[in-house]
Amino acid sequence: MSDITEVTYLESVSKTDGKASQPFHPTASDLLIQRAEEKFREGRKFYQVKDTDRARAEFDASIDLMLQASDNPSDRALYEDKLERLVDAIHRLDLAGLGSAAPSSDEPQFEKAPLEDLLQMTFPVDPKLKSKVQTELSATASQLPLTTNDAVLGYINYFSGRGHRTIVAGLERAGKYRPMISRVLAEEGVPQELIHLAQAESGFLPRAVSNMAATGMWQFVKFRGQQYGLNQTAFMDERLDPEKATRAAARHLHDLYTEFGDWYLAIAAYNCGPGNIEKAVARTGYADFWELRARHAIPTETTNYVPIILAMTIMTKNAAEYGLTDVVPESPLEYDSVDMTAPTHLALVGDLTDTPVSQLAALNPALLRNVAPQGYSVRVPKGTGSTLSASLDRVPSVQRASWRMHRVESGDTLAAIAKRYGLSIGSIAEANSLLAQEPMAGDRLLIPASMQQVSSVATHGRKSVKRSRVSYAVARRFAGRRVLHAKATSRTTLHHKTSALIARR
Repeated sequence: MSDITEVTYLESVSKTDGKASQPFHPTASDLLIQRAEEKFREGRKFYQVKDTDRARAEFDASIDLMLQASDNPSDRALYEDKLERLVDAIHRLDLAGLGSAAPSSDEPQFEKAPLEDLLQMTFPVDPKLKSKVQTELSATASQLPLTTNDAVLGYINYFSGRGHRTIVAGLERAGKYRPMISRVLAEEGVPQELIHLAQAESGFLPRAVSNMAATGMWQFVKFRGQQYGLNQTAFMDERLDPEKATRAAARHLHDLYTEFGDWYLAIAAYNCGPGNIEKAVARTGYADFWELRARHAIPTETTNYVPIILAMTIMTKNAAEYGLTDVVPESPLEYDSVDMTAPTHLALVGDLTDTPVSQLAALNPALLRNVAPQGYSVRVPKGTGSTLSASLDRVPSVQRASWRMHRVESGDTLAAIAKRYGLSIGSIAEANSLLAQEPMAGDRLLIPASMQQVSSVATHGRKSVKRSRVSYAVARRFAGRRVLHAKATSRTTLHHKTSALIARR
């Protein structure tokens, strides 16, 4: 969280507002913001030594001071940015719980595909759109053939109005995956515009699930995923792996194009299955998507699926015309990968890399439990892979699915550590071959505890975190501000995934 306070508010505002001939004079609000930053730093210190009650008090005080400071800060935009980043930082600590690797629920959590309901709907056409879009298409380069008609124009009209936030949210999330998807589509020889299939299928949510049990960013049903090498076990489902699913989707689309010789039919077959398209072509004698659509020879949702993708493609390629130039995509995901030589709990991985389990789960959406099976390649934050590989050697392979690793902080005693994990002093001493001496700050101790023990202790310790007063304070004061209100309200239920939080922005 160092980005919150490396440069303080007063330092920032004095550089922009201070005149060379006149010293900068902070307002009363500016001084409150300075105190709020100090409270946050104090809270983080308590948090790092596992004193969650005092950490919570300092965090709450920090937000209270920020809210008091809203009257007359010298730089309103900078103040609001500081407040939002402060709320974000405390939210991430809430998600992390008692420490960098506090276990979260082992139950898999999924999200509804955001555009699923739209496939059953049609929308009116703005008469002014037709000539406008036709002009745009004449100047638009695309590997995927683009066309316009009432079906496409209806969705452009929808995404320009009521559905604008939906397309914006998808484009924001796309930033995480766009470089990877672009690379894979190029390697598999399919048009780059097919990235919009993932937008239509899932809104770039790796854990999206449809009513028909299609799963993942590219919405594979079980048998089709297996056909393209996406393994599914009790511990993992590779349909949820963004890169593996992208590779499978690109190959499937390539195969469909090879079969039908037409990208619209290939896209339609991706949605409803090649068998349905083959039968429709055989029954009508038309190997043309628009003819099949007009003759009601294919499922209703498929008749709208292709127009949705075309609408998204046209709008994205003409972003200035549709209010999409200000979309700020999320930063591309960067990570190291480490192959697990034994079943390994994400809590242990978090201990060894100082990473919250919530963040590890987001990097590894294919895991259905918080235990990575043997042979699974665990993704960890960029730059931590070598540390993980070296540190895992300290943990007996047969214990990696249950044991923890504790970093000793200043003031820690063996008795306090044992109490925190619900263990005896002797069991920790034996696991680490300790003699009579107390561990030193910076040491790492093996914790021979079952995950059930650790989870129980962590859950008990998180009582004050689950319903943070910070959430309610922000919600009350900023109920009219969409971003902060969404974060505050979602924060009262910590099982919400980060991607779901972004989707509500």
